[in-house]
Amino acid sequence: MWLKPEEVLLKNALKLWVLERSNQYFVLQRRRGYGEEGGGGLAGLLVGTLDAVLDSTSKVAPFRILHQTPDSQVYWSIACGASREEITEHWDWLENNVMNTLSVFDSNEDITSFVQGKIRGLIAEEGKGSFVKEEDPEKFREGLMKFERCFGLPEQEKLVTYYSCSYWKGRVPCQGWLYLSTNFLSFYSFLLGAEIKLIISWDEISKLEKTSNVILTESIHVCSRGEDHYFSMFLHINETFLLMEQLANYAVRRLFDKETFENDLVLHDPLQITKRGLESRAHSEQFSAFFRLPKEETLKEVHECFLWVPFTHYNTHGKMCISENYICFASQDGSLCSVIIPLREVIGVDKADPANRGVSISTKGKRAFRFTEVKDFEQLVTKLQIKCNATSNPQHIISTEVATSSASDSPKDFDELPAKTGQRDTSKTVSTEALMTVYHPQDAENLDSKMLKEKMKEQSWNILFVERGHGVSMFRTKKTRDLVVRGIPEALRGELWLLFSGAVNDMASNPGYYTELVEKSLGTCTLATDEIERDLRRSLPEHPAFQSDTGISALRRVLTAYAYRNPQIGYCQAMNILTSVLLLYAKEEEAFWLLVAVCERMLPDYFNRRIIGALVDQAVFEELIRVHLPQLTDHMTDMTFFSSVSLSWFLTLFISVLPIESAVNVVDCFFYDGIKAILQLGLAVLEYNMEKLLTCKDDAEAVTVLNRFFDSVTNKDSPLPPAVQQGANLSDTKSDHPKVDITDLIRESNERYGDIRYEDVESMRCRNRLYVIQTLEATTKQNVLRVVSQDVKFSPSDLDELYDLFKKEHFLSCYWNVNSPVLRHHDASLPYLEQYRIDCQQFRVLCHLLSPWSHCANRDSLALWTFRLMDESSDGLINFKQFACVLDIMYNGSFTDKLKFLFKLHIPPAFTEVESKSPSKGGDLSKEELIHFSQLSVSSTGDNLESNALKSSPEKGKGKVDIQAYLKQWQDELLKKEENIKDLPRMNQSQFIQFSKTLYNLFHGDPEEELLYRAIAVVTSLLLKMEEVGRRLQGPMSPVKSPAAVTEVSAESLQKGLEEGSSEQTEGGRAQSLKGTHEWSFAFEQILASLLNEPAFVRFFEKPHEIKAKIESAKNLQLKARTRV
Repeated sequence: MWLKPEEVLLKNALKLWVLERSNQYFVLQRRRGYGEEGGGGLAGLLVGTLDAVLDSTSKVAPFRILHQTPDSQVYWSIACGASREEITEHWDWLENNVMNTLSVFDSNEDITSFVQGKIRGLIAEEGKGSFVKEEDPEKFREGLMKFERCFGLPEQEKLVTYYSCSYWKGRVPCQGWLYLSTNFLSFYSFLLGAEIKLIISWDEISKLEKTSNVILTESIHVCSRGEDHYFSMFLHINETFLLMEQLANYAVRRLFDKETFENDLVLHDPLQITKRGLESRAHSEQFSAFFRLPKEETLKEVHECFLWVPFTHYNTHGKMCISENYICFASQDGSLCSVIIPLREVIGVDKADPANRGVSISTKGKRAFRFTEVKDFEQLVTKLQIKCNATSNPQHIISTEVATSSASDSPKDFDELPAKTGQRDTSKTVSTEALMTVYHPQDAENLDSKMLKEKMKEQSWNILFVERGHGVSMFRTKKTRDLVVRGIPEALRGELWLLFSGAVNDMASNPGYYTELVEKSLGTCTLATDEIERDLRRSLPEHPAFQSDTGISALRRVLTAYAYRNPQIGYCQAMNILTSVLLLYAKEEEAFWLLVAVCERMLPDYFNRRIIGALVDQAVFEELIRVHLPQLTDHMTDMTFFSSVSLSWFLTLFISVLPIESAVNVVDCFFYDGIKAILQLGLAVLEYNMEKLLTCKDDAEAVTVLNRFFDSVTNKDSPLPPAVQQGANLSDTKSDHPKVDITDLIRESNERYGDIRYEDVESMRCRNRLYVIQTLEATTKQNVLRVVSQDVKFSPSDLDELYDLFKKEHFLSCYWNVNSPVLRHHDASLPYLEQYRIDCQQFRVLCHLLSPWSHCANRDSLALWTFRLMDESSDGLINFKQFACVLDIMYNGSFTDKLKFLFKLHIPPAFTEVESKSPSKGGDLSKEELIHFSQLSVSSTGDNLESNALKSSPEKGKGKVDIQAYLKQWQDELLKKEENIKDLPRMNQSQFIQFSKTLYNLFHGDPEEELLYRAIAVVTSLLLKMEEVGRRLQGPMSPVKSPAAVTEVSAESLQKGLEEGSSEQTEGGRAQSLKGTHEWSFAFEQILASLLNEPAFVRFFEKPHEIKAKIESAKNLQLKARTRV
């Protein structure tokens, strides 16, 4: 165990301790007499006696580690151990994690200080680990208080866990604490008077990986906004990295990838995230993905045990994994043996061979599985018996019938399964036969050499079924994979695809679901159905099955039903090609469930609008190319070539580039091994063409090489007739290129790249997902800035930082609000400008941080009116272009521009009377008041604007995007003529009074404040006189008062209201003084002309403002501003 560092003098200690190991900074010692033959002589005997007579609290551990620095007589005890194994583990940790680091320090004092801080951190870390197990919250509460005190984040920010570690600032490590919360990665260190505070939001991280170099044996590298951060010396680095990876992935999915996140109820509430919950979720995801189980399955228990394998007469060691509805086993001794036992199949669970702690599980296929050396086997038997009784209730009867069929020894029974489960009124419309059996029935009497080989393949599989079982619960071993690599026989292909993909479990759990879906979806008209109709005839058009209405109708039903089931995906190009191949070998309902398995489990996020999953796997593919084919990466100047050429490989599983008879062999391997099979085959293809690719001068030449290669791939054992085989049709024209057999290519890919582990692929997927999404975000940003830069005068760097602040504000509203309206409106399929928008509350925060007029007393009202002016669609949200244009007027606009902007703020639709419910707050508005006033409709003009916006605005977030409407909207914006100041409506008296008050507030604190106030009085008096004179000239004289009297009273009451700064008094004064008079109003030209006569006004509005300082201040204060709100 690690010890709190204490000084030790070695002057007399060497008589009691023996040196075992040492290096420049550490010494490992053994207590004299311990572990020596003969007790270590007289000295050892004396020491042993001394230790024996001491009571247990004073006994000395037989091993210890001391820290020393060169030329120092003082040593520090830092660890002790009861056994050699324990102390060796500590010693190895110090050598691997600390030794290389100490060389960067200049003085011995710094080295000792660092080691002491590191050891204290490790002790606290171990203490934290123990309190988690005991569920004692005291330590965690202490860490939480420190987290809140150090970083000042809102109290809704949930701390998940924290770790002791070192943060590298340059070449010097700083010992401190790493805090992981739902939205931020934070680090705090305070050593020798130097404070280091770091806050990185998960959504800004583009790279998260474990690395090692000469100084850092193992560290975690975090890249955010182009800056690299390194954290090292963790006690449990793998656990830490896994949690960081999960939290980063969660944030990315929640904020950027809303399509997949909305279906994930587990992580929907950030306040419910816990360390234990994240760990169990990670294990459940790995478990369901490995065994191809439904996503809903959660891992409940794991038991190390042995499984009796009857056909090898051998007990294989592995882990039994139990979820709600399945018992699974995977070997860990290299035998590649796995078993999946659905509880719907189980008919009995009993104790077997108690001496060996055995558990026997009997299934309906007359098979029994015997597990031995199971810890707590009696409790396990009881639990499983209860589970099995629960699954045998009436609602599972159909499921068990399905399972019985699938587990039976006859493949024929299995083939009849979907017809039973899917029979309803619409059974006539749903095809119950695979298209291949209809269009290419096998002739049992006339067997040529290819058909004989096919029958031999079938026989090999039948022998396997007899030995290892048939159906869901069959043993899957290395021999199973070998047979898959050789190619699954045509007659068994649909059945085994269903089995290996896990689609059989989905189908068994949802009897009748597909036919109901067909009933509901047929006749619907959406964007997806339009696209499906367009692509139906393009799906394997050369195959007879899709030249007739039978195949086309089946394809239409499956694709339409899936689009109805999953509107988030709907329909994506490439789904038609994949589904048409599935329909060739599987019945219609089976093909539907196979499509579900591919789109929702095996190729996650492949078929959404941004094909993020395919881009992620392409990045993984590039990473594997760098590792396995370095000479190719050295030759290629741009790695994006591999991405562009391989996209169709991943989206269609090579179906679009290989002849159909060869492509189905690839699909065989995909359903057995998942994406690993596609990655392996991609590497094999590149390696096979390595020499030619290295001689290519450009990308076009390389593409030609690969296309010719794919055209030359054949399947010499395919029993399909020549009319269907695409490779056969091309054999004459491409005879100059040597033929490559698909079976040989797949076998070679397995032999060369079979060591690529599933776990490594998943880890690379997680790592590259962050990079891919941040790259897509960077593209969005570039496009937005390109559009906005044409309309504003900000420098590119300022505009870039303004965009970051705008987007950050958008996300800050999503961090702690589960039902954030902004998050609900975020849709990556919308035009770039519309993807990130903010509401009135968020705009107020940014306005206070960035506006040059943020010192104004009625700044909340100004922010509100500005927002209402920009919100032309009246949906309560504005985009970055609108935001940037407003700031551009404030900072870069001319005197006329700024005045016109202020004028428009004080007339409808922007202006609305604002009264705070809390007069003590002055001009400040609460969040609720702000939202309320921002949504008020104050005039028919606003209503018309809203209705026009609703008519012209394309439908958002409903699954169907009207592209024509977007194009028309864009065209209207381009053709919009410059606004004429004569077109502006007139400002009435209450609006003018508020306008004057705003000017009064703007001038507060200015060096020429007195001069400006006098100018306001002069201008208002002048305007009132002009208005009265104009009124007299246009109409009969008012009998109530003379023009001079009205002007005098009006100016006097207006000035009084401005000086008192109270809207109520102003309103009251105006009502009293103007009672009985005519309403007066002003045109913008009048106000402009009057103000231009006052040099102080012109100087004030033409005074330049620098936005850089405001941006820097906003970056530091944005989070604090959100905390205050």
